[in-house]
Amino acid sequence: MADLPGLFDDLRAEGDALDSLVTDLSDDDWRRDTPAAGWTVAHQIGHLLWTDRAALTAVTDAAAFVAEIAQITDATTFVDEGAGEYAALPSQDLLAEWRHCRESLGRALADVPAAVKIPWYGPPMSAASMATARLMETWAHGGDVAAALGTAPRPTSRLRHVAHIGVRTRDFAFVLRDRAVPAEPFRVELAAPDGSTWTWGPTEAAQSVTGPALDFCLLVTQRVHRSDTALVARGPDADAWLDIAQAFAGPPGSGREQSGKAQ
Repeated sequence: MADLPGLFDDLRAEGDALDSLVTDLSDDDWRRDTPAAGWTVAHQIGHLLWTDRAALTAVTDAAAFVAEIAQITDATTFVDEGAGEYAALPSQDLLAEWRHCRESLGRALADVPAAVKIPWYGPPMSAASMATARLMETWAHGGDVAAALGTAPRPTSRLRHVAHIGVRTRDFAFVLRDRAVPAEPFRVELAAPDGSTWTWGPTEAAQSVTGPALDFCLLVTQRVHRSDTALVARGPDADAWLDIAQAFAGPPGSGREQSGKAQ
């Protein structure tokens, strides 16, 4: 069973880490371009605010959330539209709204009974899965913000949550692309920031993925091209997975362009 208090603490810490990057930014800094095409720092925080608000609605009023889904007219644009709407707010208003919403969501998730499934854009999730997904997105968008500001946050043990959801969404990535789901589990072994090894799957699995946890997390959040990682796949299905891995809900992402830097 998941350590829910620890997970919620990590979600809060991930939000606080990103908050510390943007809290003293000038208006010009909020308008800096990030590695996501067409998205500024304000768009990144605006997206997190938009998604946290959607999650808060899903947790506190499932019927209202389902009704909102029914109003989506274009699944390929509604995320960008939401980010853009909030990015247009004055920067301090955007920051204040995001702080309030993420705090409210954290409290609401802590009150969700273990057996309850929360509706979402993908499969319904438990409170633990929702918290993990929000941590994953906060970390991923935080990395884009950091890149725009010329910084590189130090990897922490919180990456384990991102890696976990990356492993758990293996089948989802294949289904999204109308591809056959691998019949057998993979072994995943990742080098953690503290020098330990994080593992998933049976040791006797015929197919595997190994490499740095940071590279894996960047890949499954589509923040890096596979060729720019040190990840190694053994077996054809595991190899195919690294080309399409996606830890977030919604249509297949386009990923990032190859940097051309050798690993």
